[in-house]
Amino acid sequence: MLDVAVAYLYGLIQGMRHALEPDHVAAVSTLVAEQRSARSSVRFAVAWGAGHGLTLILVGAILLCIRSKMPARLADCFELAVGGMLIVLGLRALVLAARAGRTGPLGRHRHGDIEHVHEHGADHLHVLRVPGWALARRPLMVGLMHGLAGSGALTAMAMGRYASPLAGVGFVALYSVGATCGMAALAGVAGVPLARLATRPGAPSVMLALTGILSIGLGVVWSWPLVGRLLSS
Repeated sequence: MLDVAVAYLYGLIQGMRHALEPDHVAAVSTLVAEQRSARSSVRFAVAWGAGHGLTLILVGAILLCIRSKMPARLADCFELAVGGMLIVLGLRALVLAARAGRTGPLGRHRHGDIEHVHEHGADHLHVLRVPGWALARRPLMVGLMHGLAGSGALTAMAMGRYASPLAGVGFVALYSVGATCGMAALAGVAGVPLARLATRPGAPSVMLALTGILSIGLGVVWSWPLVGRLLSS
């Protein structure tokens, strides 16, 4: 029993560490850079965590139940999709930076007691509403994609530790919770100085441009070896 508890604690801690990996930080930073408060940044990070955890648990449960690993080529395809997504998010951030530079700061928008910031007239959707909370579509979808990319390796780890599929799913679930907590904590800490910096003229454009360049650069570095491996296999 103690061994299981220690293993689950290990999964929780590893999930928090996993949230700080460069591809996750780059993807979420391009979204958080649009926000103008630490609270909004945390909500976006939790939305990412919800999508990330949902995919990990669903795919992990299937693989654990059939006691099978994800094919290496399919895992590489998911990883390549993450690289492409980083590039798209980076290009989007650059477009928003240029638009903010021409038209001024982004607009503040309210849904009842929930407030967030985006460009005027931007298409957005709240997929979950509970009192005092909202999940945005974009970080949720980004999290879903990241979860797909990481589900194969995580399931293989759980399969090697647990004979029971149920115990393995529990490990994956705690890992997902840890990743969400880690990303939310990072967004909360970073959101405070970013919110203050965003009040300065021109700062939002600079933040968006920097996060966009970071995301594109990492997306290219991330994708390049995967393209070579997929073409040669």
